[in-house]
Amino acid sequence: MPYHVGMYIRVIRRKNKNGSVTGYVQLAHNYRDPNTGQPKAKVLYTFGREDEIDLEALRRLAQSIHRFVGDEFTAGRGQSEGIQTTLLDSRPMGGAYLLDELWRQLGLDEVLRERLADRKFKAAVERVIFAMVANRALAPSSKLAMEEWVDREVALPGMTELDVWQAYRAMDFLLDVAEDLQYEVFRRVSDLLNLDVDLLFFDTTSTYFETEDESDDGLRRKGYSKDHRPDLPQVVIGLAVTREGIPVRCWTWPGNTADMSVVEEVKQDLIGWRLGRVITVVDRGFVSESNLRILQRAGGHYIAGEKMTSGKPAVEAALAHPGRFREVRPNLKVKEVVVGDGEARVRYVLAFNPEEAKRDAARREAMLRELRMELERLKELQGEAHTKAHCRLASHPTFKRYLKQDRWGNLRIDPEAVRQAAHLDGKYLIRTSDDTLSVDDVALGYKQLLMVESAFRTLKTTLDIRPMYHRKDERIRSHVLLCWLALLLVRIAEVQTGRTWSDIRSHMQAMHRVTKSTLEGIVVQRTETTEAQREILRALRIKEPPRILKVEPRARGL
Repeated sequence: MPYHVGMYIRVIRRKNKNGSVTGYVQLAHNYRDPNTGQPKAKVLYTFGREDEIDLEALRRLAQSIHRFVGDEFTAGRGQSEGIQTTLLDSRPMGGAYLLDELWRQLGLDEVLRERLADRKFKAAVERVIFAMVANRALAPSSKLAMEEWVDREVALPGMTELDVWQAYRAMDFLLDVAEDLQYEVFRRVSDLLNLDVDLLFFDTTSTYFETEDESDDGLRRKGYSKDHRPDLPQVVIGLAVTREGIPVRCWTWPGNTADMSVVEEVKQDLIGWRLGRVITVVDRGFVSESNLRILQRAGGHYIAGEKMTSGKPAVEAALAHPGRFREVRPNLKVKEVVVGDGEARVRYVLAFNPEEAKRDAARREAMLRELRMELERLKELQGEAHTKAHCRLASHPTFKRYLKQDRWGNLRIDPEAVRQAAHLDGKYLIRTSDDTLSVDDVALGYKQLLMVESAFRTLKTTLDIRPMYHRKDERIRSHVLLCWLALLLVRIAEVQTGRTWSDIRSHMQAMHRVTKSTLEGIVVQRTETTEAQREILRALRIKEPPRILKVEPRARGL
């Protein structure tokens, strides 16, 4: 079956103000408009003015095409003896193109260029920053390795080479404008906030360095490691995320910073944005009466998870409160509980997920089977081996809550502890200071805190924020900012397409920029758009890149 390429050369003419007419030569093709069904012309490449174009170069290009398809070319010099095309380069371009279009949709290029207006940089700093952000999202590497990545492995819009010292200077500039940039990001994605309140989720994580040396008074300090690497210095990172999972603000603190100590700083930073109303959603690790009072300062409110096994009288009363659950979404039922009166009044929402309850029960049963096996093995031991195994089980972080000692000092499974745990299957308790929020918003809002945890997983896996090798505090902060910007673009792409970033990246990186040399000149084009690529670009409201990217006719006589 023959393959027909629907491209053609056309000349369009435009009338100038002085009455003269100028013709422009274009390479175009026709396509059918999906909305109207009518054929339309799409310009693939403009060769230039009709009176200035090198017609001989066009003839040579036409001759090359005829040689390629095996047709005899009678106009001009006749049939060629063979195809003489050399492939010079092929590299991925789709992922970088997508990220660059999202970058421009958010206006990040404009924001950075405005703040560069009074700086005397020779390099295109905005492009350098974008290159580092794209590297995080597409192929995370060190700043030094980025030189080769830009030079050989990717087609970046508006950039063909990068010097590592340009990268470091750009990182310094990024840190200088960090506050303005983060506010602009929030302002530009604020249309994604669907609630009638400014609902933000906040949590912290840690990331470590590949060195055992701490800084005396800097960021690299040892502390509680959420990466389970207490032997290495680290930094603590905070993220504020919208209910759609879009990160709009990040913080970097010394590695020995306690979560509880940052609440007031976060609150003050968000108030500084002059939001109409802030409801901060925090996890159970943040809940203390002093922290919750800080969250309510300046008219703010909170949604906070409560530990159901904390033993607090108010929590026990809320869990024991009678009343039926009401379904607000599939697999999510809620009921409101108010405990106390006056200043001691606390508003709770108890949520229940039936599917999660089944998973909790299955996990607990698997754990109890393992515990029974451990207890059977314990019976077979004697002397010191028995004592050590007994102590290990009694202090086990998971098993110990289900164990009790009988009157002879032997470990037994506690049926009452199992029953109490089963009573909490699929449930979580939420506390809020805002009486105007609906029960649905409280429950769904806290559930979206998972978006923050998902964002941290993306930072640590997809974007490879760890381990870090920077030593200077300013470079550490800049590195976190670059990862935050990459996460911003990644999450927008995921939210708008409904796909994971690994899936988006895999499909888009299959789009290559190809450079070919022929007897007539250099042609730079891209590969055909696949259906998956077309769906992704359409969901993000991004136009497909031009099919023909560049044509350089070879001068005659060369």
